[in-house]
Amino acid sequence: MPRRDSSPRPIGAAELLSIGSELTTGETRDTNGGELARALSGRGIAVLRIQALPDDLEVVTKAFGAALEQADIVVSTGGLGPTPDDLTREAIAAVTGETPAVDAGLEAWLRSLWDRRGMPFAEINLKQAWLIRSATAIPNHNGTATGWWVERPDGRTIVALPGPPREMRPMWADWVLPRLDARGPGREQEVRTLRLTGIGESQVAERLGESLLRAPNPVVATYARSDAVDVRIAARPEGRNGSGPPRSAAEVADAAEANVVAAVGEYVWARGETTWRAALGQRLDELGWRAAVVEIGLGGELTALFGDAAWLERSESRREGDMADAGPASPSTLLEETAERARRDARTEVGMAVRATERGSDMAVTVAVATPVRTHAERRLAFLGGSQGRSRAALTAAAVLLAELRRPDAETARPGRRSEATDQVEVRR
Repeated sequence: MPRRDSSPRPIGAAELLSIGSELTTGETRDTNGGELARALSGRGIAVLRIQALPDDLEVVTKAFGAALEQADIVVSTGGLGPTPDDLTREAIAAVTGETPAVDAGLEAWLRSLWDRRGMPFAEINLKQAWLIRSATAIPNHNGTATGWWVERPDGRTIVALPGPPREMRPMWADWVLPRLDARGPGREQEVRTLRLTGIGESQVAERLGESLLRAPNPVVATYARSDAVDVRIAARPEGRNGSGPPRSAAEVADAAEANVVAAVGEYVWARGETTWRAALGQRLDELGWRAAVVEIGLGGELTALFGDAAWLERSESRREGDMADAGPASPSTLLEETAERARRDARTEVGMAVRATERGSDMAVTVAVATPVRTHAERRLAFLGGSQGRSRAALTAAAVLLAELRRPDAETARPGRRSEATDQVEVRR
């Protein structure tokens, strides 16, 4: 057996194994891999590969072996139950060349769980009390499958966790991550995410250009999310380059962010993992304002987007037919009146009315916002119809509202000191 190094092995790369035939047959969707990858990537650990594996001992054993050749840490989820098709322990034991045995402490703990419920203990459960010599048990306070933390002689690490997220998440967050952080994993890294609206991912990529998107450091990537297009910047320190001085990860990220903002800055509405609800709430809190909303033809999508936000005093959803007998006024004028009425009736500083109607294969959206500053209306076209179009219409409305709240004159506005300005803008897709 190779001699164990005196100093811990740096953790720079990871592989993730999601184990269970229910994953490879499509019966269950794997969410663990993405969550673990985000946590590791945020700590400067490169995730080389995420695999879903069936309950096949040979397949799982080979996957652990291959992963240990490439990565400093291998994290698996699933396959830790008591049944014959739960094979993660056997696979790890085969790879390490060790023999699992029942741990007396784990056995006593398991038996106590059945005893206090007055239930007979099935001996098959003893499999969940197995340990190998190089493994430390990871406690599970929400189930019976303890995890394994396995340290190899060459400094590589295996972490085996149960598959159910309600068990895996606290074990990962409360037990595994503190040990990884104490070990000082990964490389120095600066990660920033800019959230964009009103522009598609392909347009973002075109504006940023291949030289920025293909650079090895920083890694700049675009992601089309359900509520935004994200631009993620992941920067590492840079040594002396030619005649230039070394740069920290933050300095590398600063330069890249400046380029991103120069290209698409007008579309940036938030950073990090900020949601529309949070961004609107932060701005309304800064202004000391609250809001009331009326949506027409969105099927409750706007209400769902804002949820039970503390800043939302009132939210009302109406059907498109409610506008049919409103008279000869234009849709924008009617919505302005509706927004103003919502503001007045709820006694809030902000009222918003949104109307969405099918137009061919897309969704026509009219948004009116009434604030202490002015009443503003916009007409836009949201891509696609049906439920997707209604969802996009809600995001469009949120973007219009946030833009109004961020107007410079909103800073000095006070309820009761309102200009008479009315503004209508048509923005085409």
